[in-house]
Amino acid sequence: MYTIGQVSAMFSLPVSTLRYYDKEGFFPNLERKGNIRYFSDNELEALRIIECLKKSGLEIKDIKQFFIWVSEGSSSYEKRKELFETRKSAVETEIQELQKTLSLLKFKCWYYETAMKDGNEDTINAMLPDKLPKNIQKLYDKGHE
Repeated sequence: MYTIGQVSAMFSLPVSTLRYYDKEGFFPNLERKGNIRYFSDNELEALRIIECLKKSGLEIKDIKQFFIWVSEGSSSYEKRKELFETRKSAVETEIQELQKTLSLLKFKCWYYETAMKDGNEDTINAMLPDKLPKNIQKLYDKGHE
């Protein structure tokens, strides 16, 4: 069992967020002794799912819907799987966009490092758009898709 302070530290979440989740009903079996909340492994797993879904772009109201489906048991497996498939697809798309962004950032780091070394951009501009060193060309191409 973990106190709210321990869970806050474990998940790098403010205590107020954990209290909000509790108030929203995400921890229906949370044990209380006096005013102290005690989190079990079940609440920690629920919190992992909440944070995963939040990071995937889902809003709290939709996360609540997921937990309603969980409470409905096996009859909602299909809905739950569809939710995770949709979020997986959204995250994969975001990763692809971030990879493109990262490639362009890496290219521009090389670009300015080379320009500073040469004292100008003439050599680089002569290589653009398709005569760059092989590893840099890959970055340029990915960043310009």
